[in-house]
Amino acid sequence: MFVQEEKIFAGKVLRLQVCTMEGAEWLEEVPEDTTVEKLKERCLKHCVPGSLEDPKTVTHHKLIHATSEKVLTDTKTVLEENIQDRDVLLLIKKRAPPPLPKMADVSAEEKRKQEQKAPDKDAILKATANLPSRNVDRTVAQHNMRDFQTELRKILVSLIEVAQKLLALNPDAVELFKKANAMLDEDEEDRVDEIALRQLTEMGFPESRAVKALRLNHMSVTQAMEWLIEHADDPAVDAPLPGQTPSEAAAEAGASSAEATAGPSSEADGEEAKDELTEIFKKIRRKREFRPDPRAVIALMEMGFDEKEVVDALRVNNNQQNAACEWLLGDRKPSPEDLDKGIDTNSPLFQAILENPVVQLGLTNPKTLLAFEDMLENPLNSTQWMNDPETGPVMLQISRIFQTLNRT
Repeated sequence: MFVQEEKIFAGKVLRLQVCTMEGAEWLEEVPEDTTVEKLKERCLKHCVPGSLEDPKTVTHHKLIHATSEKVLTDTKTVLEENIQDRDVLLLIKKRAPPPLPKMADVSAEEKRKQEQKAPDKDAILKATANLPSRNVDRTVAQHNMRDFQTELRKILVSLIEVAQKLLALNPDAVELFKKANAMLDEDEEDRVDEIALRQLTEMGFPESRAVKALRLNHMSVTQAMEWLIEHADDPAVDAPLPGQTPSEAAAEAGASSAEATAGPSSEADGEEAKDELTEIFKKIRRKREFRPDPRAVIALMEMGFDEKEVVDALRVNNNQQNAACEWLLGDRKPSPEDLDKGIDTNSPLFQAILENPVVQLGLTNPKTLLAFEDMLENPLNSTQWMNDPETGPVMLQISRIFQTLNRT
């Protein structure tokens, strides 16, 4: 019996389920060596009779393996695409490419883009050539845009005066201010940034030496680390920081003696209490004197500026070296004398601040006075007082009132 050679060597026949987007379903039996293009022709002949008259019909359709969501390649065989018996295939018409835009459409689009384009300087000058010119004082306009940090200093100067008067009216005024002074001593002795200290100790520096470096460099980790490296071989590196000055010790002794000799209420006692308050005020101010950044001082003096000028510049610009340099090279405004001027006490801003209940209550707390004094001379410490549970609410109310009135 004679058998055709192609039947002897024919591949395995697969039964495939084919579906269309219109919902038609049928079975196609094809050898596994059939190309995807041939399979696609058979599917089109089944579902769209006469469609093969247009040769582009085959290229406009694609077969997708339903399980893997893979688009089958026309030149590969069913076996090469790893199609198994009973697999499901989807016959889908390809999405037609968008038509090329006409020349008229392209011109209209370019014209629209040109119309939406912002005018250049020449176009602006040409359009405004016939408008009357007005001389605007840019300096005044810029000055009217009040900066919070600049205004805050003036506010603090005036609030310090108010707080001192309120606390002085308290029968326990001397004790309150002694408490504030004690806070100040405790603050300067014990205030060390724990995170900064941990960073230095993790680098291998001794804790006592790291504390000293942080205090000398205003809690700056970078500057403290540089100080520790520079003084590693210094025999006096572990020496304690200098204590109180003789004048401060004398002031404390005077305060103690005044407290010990205080007797029944009298006019003389009132004068002694007033003198004692004055001494404590001076002591607080003396301890809170501005401390310029030593590295910024050296850097600016190397540019040729006098030391006093450099200290003034850093004081005016909150120890910011770049801003201080611009101040020295510019008109040097505001001047150091302007820093001690308070805000107009009759201004709506200051009146609104004084009328705030939170601020009123805070002004009777000696710690608030302490915070104001500290921020006045060391603005970089503002963040510390903003996070303090006693002084933070007061600072928050001042900031909110300023921002509200500054928008009006």
